[in-house]
Amino acid sequence: MFKKILTFIFAAMLIFSLSSAAAAVSLSVDSREISQDVYLINSTTYVPIRAVSETLSADAKISWEGGRAIVKTPQLTITARPDNCYIEANGRMLYVPDGVRLINGRTLVPVRVLAKAFGAEVSWNPAAVKASLIRGSGTIASGEQFYNSDSVYWLSRIISAESEGESLHGKIAVGNVILNRTKSPSYPNTIYEVIFDNKWGVQFTPTANGSIYKEPSAESVLAAKLCLDGASAAGESLYFLNPQIATSFWISQSCSYVTTIGNHVFYA
Repeated sequence: MFKKILTFIFAAMLIFSLSSAAAAVSLSVDSREISQDVYLINSTTYVPIRAVSETLSADAKISWEGGRAIVKTPQLTITARPDNCYIEANGRMLYVPDGVRLINGRTLVPVRVLAKAFGAEVSWNPAAVKASLIRGSGTIASGEQFYNSDSVYWLSRIISAESEGESLHGKIAVGNVILNRTKSPSYPNTIYEVIFDNKWGVQFTPTANGSIYKEPSAESVLAAKLCLDGASAAGESLYFLNPQIATSFWISQSCSYVTTIGNHVFYA
């Protein structure tokens, strides 16, 4: 009985907090106020995908198929599945760190992610607690246009080889390390060269044991595309290790701790 009471109280508090967040945030599109519930979840503004898509495009058709919300316009197709940490827009994988939400029967996504899909701009007024959308091109470049095939090929393979059994967030974090190195003056500037860099010895074990050449898992390909589209789970990390199997700990002794995801600890 006590457990049931606690569960009821927790659910009531959650509903109250979401309702309060919805009432506190306002939204406009091209300076026109939109009368929709807007939620502030973990400092991220979430909006109903149907209502905002229909506002951004008069041609938008929204349906619910196979447990997903689907938005279609002549230029754009978006799919959003509740609890997934991404939406797909024209073959692009756009990161939603706190997940797609389903609240009161409506699918909610972060306003910035939806704006990116529609080629729109977003500004945030913290004093007014207001998000403002400005229409743009109405679409996003397709995945075929955006993703470099070599980048996806090698990034997905190192992610798959280094993070087998890890969560999608863990896979993204490994991808972040590779991309962060391409931007660092201490490392080569291409994904392939970073993976096979041996200036100071082998950097990634899969290049030595051959597992880098194995076909990557579908989730690793997804993680690679999410990383290439800006997903970040490990900040500015340049290193990671699994302390359970590591034979050297100079990284943990010499670098700054960033985060732990699954079996990997990340450092910058």
